[in-house]
Amino acid sequence: MKKDIEIPEVKDVHLAAVKVFNEEFETYEWNVYLINNSGEALEMVLIVSKGYDKKVETSVMRHKIEVLPSKNFAKVEYLQDDVLKLNNEFKVTYFEGSKMMEKTFLFKPNTIKESALAKIPVIPEKGILAN
Repeated sequence: MKKDIEIPEVKDVHLAAVKVFNEEFETYEWNVYLINNSGEALEMVLIVSKGYDKKVETSVMRHKIEVLPSKNFAKVEYLQDDVLKLNNEFKVTYFEGSKMMEKTFLFKPNTIKESALAKIPVIPEKGILAN
């Protein structure tokens, strides 16, 4: 029975940390974005995030995006500097057409830093892709 269950592989959907300038507070900050680099819109996107290590665990955050069009991106959340030293996990569930898709993205401790910035899909700024 289990062998008959098809688990679709998530392709062309990414999670990235991008350092952007906040004009209101006149400072740079890290924000996490969901990137849809696929040819179809993502519908009813649910994202559950938390930061953790062996001693500390942050509150669980939940986010919802009704529709994320093809070749587009959406801001998920702001990352405080204090959580960059933790594992930052994002569980993303969505519908692509009639299929439910799911993937867990992880930023390992201290991997979100300026020296790791690189070109990422769809977003014009440089960022760091989660594994």
